[in-house]
Amino acid sequence: MLTKSKITEIFCITDDFCKEFAKELQKRPKLNEEGKRRRNRSCEMSDSEIITILMLFHFGTFDNFKHFYLHYICVHLKNEFPKALSYNRFVQIQRRVFFPMMFFLNMICFGKCTGITFVDSTKIAVCHNKRISRNKVFQDWAMCGKSTMGWFYGFKLHLVVNDKGEILSFCLTPGNTDDRDLKVMQKLTKNLFGKLFGDRGYISQSLFESLFDNGVHIVTGLRSNMKNRLMPLWDKILLRKRAIIETINDLLKNTGKVEHTRHRSFHNFIMNLIAALGGVLLF
Repeated sequence: MLTKSKITEIFCITDDFCKEFAKELQKRPKLNEEGKRRRNRSCEMSDSEIITILMLFHFGTFDNFKHFYLHYICVHLKNEFPKALSYNRFVQIQRRVFFPMMFFLNMICFGKCTGITFVDSTKIAVCHNKRISRNKVFQDWAMCGKSTMGWFYGFKLHLVVNDKGEILSFCLTPGNTDDRDLKVMQKLTKNLFGKLFGDRGYISQSLFESLFDNGVHIVTGLRSNMKNRLMPLWDKILLRKRAIIETINDLLKNTGKVEHTRHRSFHNFIMNLIAALGGVLLF
């Protein structure tokens, strides 16, 4: 596990952000379409504490969040989190930090485009293939898709990173979404410029023309049945550097534990994914 000094450092970063975020929210008028008064009870745990705990889990030695919270947070980090809630209550309220965490990712964690970026997608299976017909948690969200590892039921995580390994943008889609989907790629490359390097799954003339009109030049390898073409030596070298984004995908799935079959809520699945993305960039 991380040292207590590192945990304190992460908490200070999140706490400073949450304080500024709360100040900005207070400046804006509260909208209530129904015109009814709603209860807004304060919680003993602050948003910064909840965010810190969610990110700490993804880069520890625990495979189960319940064991992590009960046997590590509530025991070994009792002094750091003196007002820790019960496990059931924590799971219920963790979704309330969704918007602060999204702003935290965009403003603190995500990097800036350098003109050299890499794009890739990875599968996130939510259940075993034999139990697809019985899955109810993601019944209206997940879809069957096929990757290089075979068929799966779940989602696809699309990532764009720069040459420093910093995540620039991400997008979560159903498992049957094509990597070359124009809507997905336009969202991923909205603030990009320069060259974008991808694998052979991004070969598409219409995608190339659409991105090129927006100032992004996508570079891919060639399939075995395609005619050979001239490519600058610099582009060939950078294509081999795609291991950067492959490493990030490996961290998210094997260390960050974004892919497992124990999810019981779609909202908590999203929180698990966002916390893992923030953990990759901070740790």
